Amino acid sequence: PVTRRYVFLNHAAVAPVSTRVVVAMNEYLTSVLEAGGLHEDRWLRRVEEARRHAAHLIGASPEEIAFLKNTTEGLLTVANGIRWREGDNVIVPSCEFPANIYPWRNLERRLGVEVRFVKPRGVRLLPEDFFALVDGRTRAIAVSFVEYASGFRNDLDTLGAFCRERGIFLVVDAIQGLGALPLDVSRTPVDFLSADGHKWLLGPEGISLFYCRRERLEDLEPLEAGWMSVVNAEEYAPDYSLYTAPLREDALRFEPGTRNNVGIFGLGEAIELILEVGVENIAERLMLLTDHLVEGLRHKGYRILSSLEPKERSGIISFDSPRHDMADLRRRLRDAGIIVALRHNALRVSPHFYNTLEEIDALLEALPEG
Repeated sequence: PVTRRYVFLNHAAVAPVSTRVVVAMNEYLTSVLEAGGLHEDRWLRRVEEARRHAAHLIGASPEEIAFLKNTTEGLLTVANGIRWREGDNVIVPSCEFPANIYPWRNLERRLGVEVRFVKPRGVRLLPEDFFALVDGRTRAIAVSFVEYASGFRNDLDTLGAFCRERGIFLVVDAIQGLGALPLDVSRTPVDFLSADGHKWLLGPEGISLFYCRRERLEDLEPLEAGWMSVVNAEEYAPDYSLYTAPLREDALRFEPGTRNNVGIFGLGEAIELILEVGVENIAERLMLLTDHLVEGLRHKGYRILSSLEPKERSGIISFDSPRHDMADLRRRLRDAGIIVALRHNALRVSPHFYNTLEEIDALLEALPEG
């Protein structure tokens, strides 16, 4: 429906959901409306189906997936769960979205953990610049799959191999890549990953997937263990007073209480759509659309800020011009029904697979000469 009103090119912000996502969420709400909790068994089957879809998306097993509230909660689960010692350090790019900064900065205040920042070279983050900051007290490298402002795609394969050799955790904020670019954690040695559903996955806000590699489960202290974190939690009904159940031996120990079923229904349906289209197909489509965009922007005289190296590209293209107020350009585009974002005084364009070359042309035609 969004395409009837807008040329929507801002999937790196809050993306529109599909009609089938709304239908799935309404199915849950209608069930509660008409029968309260009588269909809980049916809900649980849908939750586990969504968990399987999420696992399939990233090449994990369902037992390695937990559903949390948002990307930040997953990063906090890792930051607060690692057993730190004063003087340990974590390495983070200086250009990260704040969700992947404050969980680590808070450790400085609480536990004396040092946060070391990698500075980008232009928009590029080079693995060797991470490696140069590593010493014997480095416990984790925390990085985005794709950087939110520039669209730079980090080299997770190289970072992961380096971390694995040294027993360092690789923690990934995947929200700007998941659903747009392939990622297989069975091949890329990521230890922990967190991603909300409301960007490239085309799902609702307030629900996220969290991946914990099976071998790393005991490396995280579950500081928010609750009644749903234990073995056979729901099988104690109607007598919950035993209080002797051990923690689950999978990522579901990080789901402490009643789940956001309506969000999970929506996220599961959104991921199913992504899987049906195919992430490889989506990535190919995004390269086609962004190639067309870059060609048009260059022809009009704009400066491309995003890396165009094949292995460093994503679905995000950022650009600017010294001749124009970019905030004013964004407002003019919005008035014309063309939706893009302003980040660091540059325009950020982030199409998805359903966008067309004609919509890219509409954006280009609406822009003045750069």
